[in-house]
Amino acid sequence: MCSLLTGCLLSYLFAAELFRFIQLPSWSKYAQIGSHSTIMERAEINQHSTVENVGELGEDSICNMATKSKVIQSDIVDRPREKFHSPQTGNERKKKQHKCEECNKQFSRLVDLTIHTRTHTGEKPYRCEECGKQFGQPGVLTRHMMTHTGEKPYKCEECGKQFSQLGNLKTHMKTHTGERPYHCEECGSQFSSSDTLKRHMLTHTDERPYQCETCKRRFSQQGHLRTHMRIHTGEKPYRCEECGKRFSTLGDLKKHIRTHTGQKPYRCEECNKHFSRLDSLKTHMQTHTGEKRYGCEECGKQFSLLMTLKAHTGEKPYRCEECRKQFGQLCNLKKHMRTHTGEKLYRCEECGKKFRQLAHLKEHMKTHTGEKPYRCEECGRQFSVSCNLKRHMRTHTGK
Repeated sequence: MCSLLTGCLLSYLFAAELFRFIQLPSWSKYAQIGSHSTIMERAEINQHSTVENVGELGEDSICNMATKSKVIQSDIVDRPREKFHSPQTGNERKKKQHKCEECNKQFSRLVDLTIHTRTHTGEKPYRCEECGKQFGQPGVLTRHMMTHTGEKPYKCEECGKQFSQLGNLKTHMKTHTGERPYHCEECGSQFSSSDTLKRHMLTHTDERPYQCETCKRRFSQQGHLRTHMRIHTGEKPYRCEECGKRFSTLGDLKKHIRTHTGQKPYRCEECNKHFSRLDSLKTHMQTHTGEKRYGCEECGKQFSLLMTLKAHTGEKPYRCEECRKQFGQLCNLKKHMRTHTGEKLYRCEECGKKFRQLAHLKEHMKTHTGEKPYRCEECGRQFSVSCNLKRHMRTHTGK
């Protein structure tokens, strides 16, 4: 009984807070609510007394009110409120008699002031039963619940992408129009949403309001903190559909996907060489600038890349725990580890065969294209992969 009344009360309060939107006489389908206008007006008293007066309504009245509020909730949540306001003359418009003591903003209805006051007090009475997150308004809780149910009622007409919130669809639409109305006064960068601009501004102020409770590291954005927390929890929510490998960030998954597709979106403007990762392009660019920051302590020779210096000194800091073999580069160790795990990330789209290394896949692809770049100098016979040429050469050498 307690949980029933709680659920009904939440819907009742939701209806009370949204009733102010229903102004147009043409909304005949909501005429049924008119009989409850007296009940609605009770929401204008403070939240504490509202709870006390629920008993006067009775269980049936509250439940009936909750049923009707669901109609309102489903039909007008997320709609811009100005669309529901009918033209009013100065005499018709309600006097704004409720004033916020904090910022002096005025409201015509006490319920509006109550909601607004929560922006100052931080009060969040509406709690999500799924994840425990709390909200200041029931409408915001309703929209949040869609992230759990997977419901995405808002669809982009351009590309078909769907969203759980209208605001997210509006922001997404700017990617098609190219509109970026929010401008950073510091550096001139432009953004499609005000939230993105606000997050960007923290890079100028060096403000880091979000702190990790485990290691005390601070972050400028809440999303960065959430991503960081996965280091402590071990959570890896992003899964590769190709090989099943999991990742803690979407960015890492996208980088990994390129190992399957062979996609290299980052291009060097100097030599047109392509790279699958931005950091690899940045490292490569040092070979064009002529800058040689890395010097050998033994002979004084300078190198533009750290990996080149390590190759020069013979340093191999990366060791395989399985066979103790050592490598000068981490990427080479990762490739080597696949010989132990049997992992084959690279799949041929033609025949489905899988390979441990991208180079092996590329060689294999020549068997489908008919390309035979490897030629025997003795007899002129040609081969699609180098290992076949090597085997063939033994017929001439006898080894």
